[in-house]
Amino acid sequence: MNNLKDVLVTGGNGFVGMQIILQLLKKGYFVKTTIRSIKSKDAIIETLEKNGFSDFSKLSFIEAELTKDDNWSIAMQDCKYVLSVASPVFLENPKDEKEAIKPAVEGVLRILKHANKAGVKRVIMTSNFGAVGFSQTDKNRVTTEDNWTDVNLKGLSVYEKSKTLAEKAAWEYIENNGGNLEFVTINPVAILGPSLNSHVSESFGILRNLLDGSMKAVPNIPLNIVDVRDVADLHIRAMLAPEANGHRFIASADGQISMPEIAAFIKKYKPEIANKVTTKIIPNFILRVASLFNSKAKQGVMFLNINRNVSNQKAKNILGWSPISTNENAIIASIESLVKYEFSK
Repeated sequence: MNNLKDVLVTGGNGFVGMQIILQLLKKGYFVKTTIRSIKSKDAIIETLEKNGFSDFSKLSFIEAELTKDDNWSIAMQDCKYVLSVASPVFLENPKDEKEAIKPAVEGVLRILKHANKAGVKRVIMTSNFGAVGFSQTDKNRVTTEDNWTDVNLKGLSVYEKSKTLAEKAAWEYIENNGGNLEFVTINPVAILGPSLNSHVSESFGILRNLLDGSMKAVPNIPLNIVDVRDVADLHIRAMLAPEANGHRFIASADGQISMPEIAAFIKKYKPEIANKVTTKIIPNFILRVASLFNSKAKQGVMFLNINRNVSNQKAKNILGWSPISTNENAIIASIESLVKYEFSK
């Protein structure tokens, strides 16, 4: 009916998915979105209304899960583009890592197979930086999309491992069975920025732990940050640019910022809510000793070793993308969202 102009966004009630839907609707696209339960439909509409959007004539909802084939052929019908944003839900510490890896791999393959069958032009997959640069520890060179994380890296979480293996499986499918289906991945670093509702990314946990005082001392770990609005914009640019096909794109604001710098920044610019924020720093050698006995400390050492000289130049050069938000602006917007929705209590 729409001559293959529809865009399918999976996981429409997620932190990133919601931002993508809002930007697409503002640009006039017909948007379909999959949600795990159709009961989420009203909450999504209410959220979009509260954020200034009122015309929902071009938005439709389909109940579908990454673990089942049900409704995916219907979801893909008449779609030119698919933005594969949703990730499988799994236990934080599954007894068997296959509980997380299998649905992540099978989920993205399910998307690609149904998209291929439906004649979709291009799929854009939301991967993450954990699939790119977690084992790139050479501080003397730049981390780019050519890097891949070693899934056997000590300290790598099951989630990061599952995302890495899922992306690898996706590229393998495209190479061997993709036919004319075009494919792009977006690999965001820690996603912050304003939330449209009470649902936020896992990266907000760092700020929440600082604000509520549960973090008594801060490891001297550098981070890369990206604003969720920039992530959404990059997805849409990757959807439209012919030359994006076959590429990975790191989504990151310029530069880096350390956790102690984040703590100091919050105390300086948001002193009214920073009374519990610590500026005590955990020395690196203590973190390394603790990593011998503690899994969280082991992960902390992995983060300490990561080369944070991360390049976003490819997205700038090929897609004309330029992040609107600095690290500091993304942090402020995130904290304002935490306060607005009372997450910090």
